[in-house]
Amino acid sequence: MINVTKSDLPNLELYIEYLKKIWSNNWLTNDGELVQLLEKKLEEYLGVQNVVLTSNGTLALQLTLRAMEIKGEVITTPFTFAATTNALVWEGLTPVFADINPETYNIDPKAVEEKIADKTTAILAVHVYGNPCYIEELQTIARRYNLRLIYDAAHAFGVEYAVKPIASFGDASILSFHATKVFNTIEGGAIVARDSAIVDKLKLMRNHGIRSETEVVLPGINAKMNEFQAAMGLCNLESVNKSIASRKALYEHYVERLSGSPVTFQKIVASKYNYSYMPVLFETRTQRDAAYSQLIANGIKPRKYFFPLTVDFNYFKKTGEDLTKKYGLINARQIADRILCLPIYPSLDISTIGKIVSHIYHAF
Repeated sequence: MINVTKSDLPNLELYIEYLKKIWSNNWLTNDGELVQLLEKKLEEYLGVQNVVLTSNGTLALQLTLRAMEIKGEVITTPFTFAATTNALVWEGLTPVFADINPETYNIDPKAVEEKIADKTTAILAVHVYGNPCYIEELQTIARRYNLRLIYDAAHAFGVEYAVKPIASFGDASILSFHATKVFNTIEGGAIVARDSAIVDKLKLMRNHGIRSETEVVLPGINAKMNEFQAAMGLCNLESVNKSIASRKALYEHYVERLSGSPVTFQKIVASKYNYSYMPVLFETRTQRDAAYSQLIANGIKPRKYFFPLTVDFNYFKKTGEDLTKKYGLINARQIADRILCLPIYPSLDISTIGKIVSHIYHAF
């Protein structure tokens, strides 16, 4: 089976060298030497300050919501991975969904402003497939209504907007280093926060609120990255530029081979992009589903990211309730019904792309 993605694994000998250091230090977790080193190297690579590593991206988002004391309603997108919305619910918040732009697939600032109410305290926007949101417009809205602006940048490692690091915008950005991402630490995540006071709070919160052996200053949780994860990250950081270059070549080959077919592509607004996904938009849901079935039947597994919308999950709606109509999610519904993410990863052969494209044409 050719999956939609394949985890990047570093040179084994290089990883073993880091393992030897772990064995030598006999320090496996609790803000170890490799975690501290990875935080520093990520700050350098990403061009940001205040990187706080966590055990995964979901906990990174939950910690941020709690550290910023977000309450009430948070305006967000329904066109995202379940973790984005689930984190809000897990923290006792009410997600309010706004529609997306049909070209970029990102949350529409006009729709966001229409949803602002007395209980609104924050905006949680997603850089979908790593494509930057409407940065200026969202920042203007957040300032106008005194709202926190948090970005789910799980897909956007190394991306830049207007020649600035994507993680430098908003009050905080959440990164995911899951095994399926452009840059992975097996599992893992990070928070990049603007406010140094929030950063200090996050570092306490990820380790049970412990300030010293005898002082616990807040009710935290265990969200620490361990040394084995950090070792994987240090290895993969050395090859991530090569990985992104390979993805770019594959992405462009897909676009070339599918030109003239009944599919369109996401409008990319990044000044530097990471090509983390290969989304194609079909004219109809019937076409999308036919292509999906054709590929599956031939040992190729694309993914319908992001179908269904998060508003379609049963625990969000009452029986018979139509949240698409309630929130006016016309574009989100149309995109979710027609989107398909094709396989893309550095070791994917050009010849395999040819087969994938041929199967898509056959489905038409």
